[in-house]
Amino acid sequence: MFGQKRIPSREGGVEIVVEELCTRMVAQGHNVTCYNRGGHHVSGSEYDSKRLKEYKGIKLKTVPTIEKKGLAAVSSSFFAALCCAFGQYDIVHIHAEGPAFFAWLPKMFGKKVIVTIHGLDWQREKWKSGFGSKFIHQGEKNAVRYADEIIVLSKGVQDYFKNSYGKKTVFIPNGVNRPKKQKAEQYQQKYDLEKDSYLLFLGRLVPEKGIRYLVEAFKNVKTDKKLVIAGGSSDTDSYMNALKELAKDDDRIIYTGFVQGQILKELYSNAYIYTLPSDLEGMPLSLLEAMSYGNCCLVSNIPECTEVVEDNALVFKKSDINELFAKIQKACDHPEMIMEIKEKIKNYYAEMGVEVDNNYIEGILKDSERTSKIIRLYKQEEVNAMNYILEKPQNNNYFTQFELEAMSKINLFNRKVVEICKS
Repeated sequence: MFGQKRIPSREGGVEIVVEELCTRMVAQGHNVTCYNRGGHHVSGSEYDSKRLKEYKGIKLKTVPTIEKKGLAAVSSSFFAALCCAFGQYDIVHIHAEGPAFFAWLPKMFGKKVIVTIHGLDWQREKWKSGFGSKFIHQGEKNAVRYADEIIVLSKGVQDYFKNSYGKKTVFIPNGVNRPKKQKAEQYQQKYDLEKDSYLLFLGRLVPEKGIRYLVEAFKNVKTDKKLVIAGGSSDTDSYMNALKELAKDDDRIIYTGFVQGQILKELYSNAYIYTLPSDLEGMPLSLLEAMSYGNCCLVSNIPECTEVVEDNALVFKKSDINELFAKIQKACDHPEMIMEIKEKIKNYYAEMGVEVDNNYIEGILKDSERTSKIIRLYKQEEVNAMNYILEKPQNNNYFTQFELEAMSKINLFNRKVVEICKS
């Protein structure tokens, strides 16, 4: 795989997706190599981590990288594509439109190529003009021309490829792990914040995230609550400085810089509201994470956000500062409304089966022979495994007690696990 900045890292959603995907593939017995960029962490050298050769069974290789705006992704993707072309790999998985420019290289050497489109990157403010814009547009076209399969994260992007290129793509939305809520400890000491005393934005400080709207709206809100803006820049230092200048007269607005680890978990766990006022997204992992912590979310009405939250969040018209202000003010004035939404989200996740212990599922899937038996039962009766057992008790010796308990848990997924097993 290449296209990510590096793993392990939380520099962006792409890095999180790549890590989660790779670790699961390794667990299934595949040999996975990730080509990381060289250079420093996108938020500054103080966040650099030790360069590894292996991580959780994933082979890591660092490629030469020109550390200049617009050239880091181009140079690292070129060298990664070159290595993939000559490497002993069956499949090359490229992440993002820019790196997909080089999809032709491994394809020319007989590799199967998959491209995941994490968003229409040419729409981002920093790539709307110049060489970067042309390069990303061509990367998109090369993905259409050379990739064996294209994965998209939202229905909107799927429609875009169908309408623009007549290209059929595979829709696979992002997902997150079920977290454990954390008590306010480290961040409370560092930022003097209590549970439910702050609104949270977490993400890269870039124009398309709509942070300027959020700051301008919040400055007019009458509340004692604070606004925590957590995240670093991404070749956007001037924009970050402008945001800080905009908020300098309001001591309720706190910029934490890039956060990760325990403080990140605590911020998610204890927020009053999580807000994502974006103009542009792929499928926002931070929003998925915020909802997995049971947060009430306030988002712009772009499809990439509304597809995630459905009717379980507060929504405002994209770029409309006045409507955003009104939503925040109402949320601060009516805590009972926020608690009701949080309870709704909790129930929503329970219905979707997020509460199910993954160990039950992994216990079955680790044994391929056992799994194939279960799948055959699904195919034979076209009902879930528990119903099959109840109807045909003579087959009970086909499963251990552990498996019976496991399938009882799996039944909460309302047949979705069937498709997971089949695939």
